[in-house]
Amino acid sequence: MTGMNRLLNTIRPYAWGSTTAIPELLGTEPTGEPQAELWMGAHPGAPSRIDRGDGPVPLDAVIDADPAAELGDATVKRFGPRLPFLLKVLAAGAPLSVQVHPDLAQAKAGFAAEESRGIPIGAAHRNYKDANHKPEMLVALSPFDGLCGFRRPADAAELLEALGVDSLAPYVDILRAQPEDQALREVLAAVLSADPDEMAGTVHAATEAAARLAGDPDAPHTADYAAYAKAARSFPGDRGIIAAMLLNYVRLQPGEALYLGAGVPHAYLEGLGVEIMANSDNVLRCGLTPKHIDVPELLRIVRFEAGDPGVLRPEATPDGEELYPAPIDEFRLSRYVLAPGAGTRTLPPGTPQILLCTDGEARLRTNGTTLTLARGESAYVPAGEPVELGGEATVFRATVVA
Repeated sequence: MTGMNRLLNTIRPYAWGSTTAIPELLGTEPTGEPQAELWMGAHPGAPSRIDRGDGPVPLDAVIDADPAAELGDATVKRFGPRLPFLLKVLAAGAPLSVQVHPDLAQAKAGFAAEESRGIPIGAAHRNYKDANHKPEMLVALSPFDGLCGFRRPADAAELLEALGVDSLAPYVDILRAQPEDQALREVLAAVLSADPDEMAGTVHAATEAAARLAGDPDAPHTADYAAYAKAARSFPGDRGIIAAMLLNYVRLQPGEALYLGAGVPHAYLEGLGVEIMANSDNVLRCGLTPKHIDVPELLRIVRFEAGDPGVLRPEATPDGEELYPAPIDEFRLSRYVLAPGAGTRTLPPGTPQILLCTDGEARLRTNGTTLTLARGESAYVPAGEPVELGGEATVFRATVVA
């Protein structure tokens, strides 16, 4: 038996998580512990559960039992017998690591190579946990601070030079003298390969200067310096602070989004958002973390291209859907802002869907079944189920490209 079901979801308590943002969304009391991510999907690390009359069952097990009925023949043919995406609510109270994700070919090759060397999946020094890529998108629910993509070398040189730290001068010279890709590669490699003790002194001096400039109303880049200084308080002496200064700082307003493709260095700093990604755990880190950093592999994966971070805003469609465009087929993310008295919206069948209510109260009806979703609640809809969506609410719709 298939059908629409409310999701029972797991909260991941990573150390960087906010202690209040997810409890506030769900209307629950904070525990005092960090609550970083609310997972919605069938990832084996923390699958959602659904109850079709026999008690809660992990969603991945439900899909494994009948992939065609749950996902649809077209989705299974294109992506295999598993849900191709993972939807999250992400609540950053402290910075996540600066990181990149491989493309599909790199992930397949890297996974196969580590498998052939017999590196356990759970090993701390393992880079590739699976053979899939991990493009992702984040939509802000609150003002959201992040880093995305490289600054232009001339801009990075200006920002570093203004700190007045002598040991940064060689990096400034490289950024001004070399072609864009070479300059960015050389500086990142030098930062990550430098003597840790010497780099700790540089980071300390740069952090103090950034904090000072953040409080100077006449200085340029004050918001950028404030973000770096704040991140440094969570990771004192971490060379990732200098690596982060090579990246674009961006503040998203609610409803704005970032798409993060393969090889693009990025980090989330603070805020609440809806995140969707391909179903993968492949991450290569380059700072703001105590975890393993594989510098040669990282430099092979990073795309050394500078540019604007590319803030996205939803595109309205005639049926009231607001689509966040992304050049990827494994996921499609949109939202509906439902006003009172505006009637219902019909969501097409054919692909699996997860619907997440982030504000108000939404009503879902399919084949005689009705669900009401409060703020923070979500539902899974198999591929063959058309859904009527109503109420007074903001609802995010996660599915695949048909």
